[in-house]
Amino acid sequence: MRGRPSVLILAAIGTALVVGAAGVLNLDDSADGSTRPTSASARPMGPNGAATPGPGTVVGHDGAIPGIGSVMMAKVPRAARQAIVVTGIDRDANINSVMLWQRAGTRSPWVSFGAPMTGRNGANGWTGAHHEGDLRSPIGVFSLTAAGGRLPDPGSALPYEYQPSFYQTAAPQGEPLADAFNYVVAIDYNRVPGRPPSDPSRPLGDQVGGDIWLHVDHQAPTRGCVALTQDTLVSVMRWLSPQAHPMIIMGDVADLSADV
Repeated sequence: MRGRPSVLILAAIGTALVVGAAGVLNLDDSADGSTRPTSASARPMGPNGAATPGPGTVVGHDGAIPGIGSVMMAKVPRAARQAIVVTGIDRDANINSVMLWQRAGTRSPWVSFGAPMTGRNGANGWTGAHHEGDLRSPIGVFSLTAAGGRLPDPGSALPYEYQPSFYQTAAPQGEPLADAFNYVVAIDYNRVPGRPPSDPSRPLGDQVGGDIWLHVDHQAPTRGCVALTQDTLVSVMRWLSPQAHPMIIMGDVADLSADV
C-alpha cells in the first residue's frame, strides 16, 4: 500500500538454516552463481541452483509445495522454480510462518531451502478482497519481478530501481519510516509486472489498493505488505532469480491449503 508502516519480524526456527544474532538469513553466492546456506550443514545444490535433499529438508510430492492445496498450486506458473510461502494461522492473524522453496526444473519436486521463519503481515490479518486502507494483506499467488530502494543495489538479481527521492516520500506525513524502504521487492498485486516499484500504475484501480511490497522491517504493524530484517531481505534479493520466475504464495493456512 502507498505509505504503509510495515513490519515482518523474521526469526529463524529450526536448525536447517543458520541465522545470525540479528536474525540474518545467511546465503552465499557459489562459484556457479547459485546460492546456499553458509553453515556446517549447508547442502549441495542440484541442477539450476535447486537444493538437493539434506538434514531438515522437506521435499514436496505430486508437483505441489507441502501445505499448498490445489486451488493455490493451480495459480503457480509451470515455469516457476522459486517460491516464498507466507502462512498465517487464520484470517485474523498478523503472525505468520515464512518458508523458501525451490526446484531444479518444472517437473522436479519442490524442495525447502532453509528452516521455517516467523514474521508478521497486515495488522488486521488476511483477506481475499483487499481494498485500500483495510490493514489486511491480500491472499493469493503473485510474481516477484522487480526490486528497488533508497539505497544502491545490494546485488539484487531482479531489475533494481535506485530512487532515493521516491522512497523517502512514500510514507504519510508524520509516520517515521526512515529505513523501511532501504530495499524493496515489489509483490505483483495490482501492478504491472516487471515495472519498477515506483511505477504508479494500478490496473485494477485504486480501490483495491496496491504497493504491496517485501521491504525492510520497521518494527510496526503493516498496512498490507510483508517486511523482513534488512540483512535478511538483502539475502533473499540475492537468492531470487528472474530465470526461476519467482512467486510469493501468501495467506492464511485454510485458504492456502484449500483443494477444489
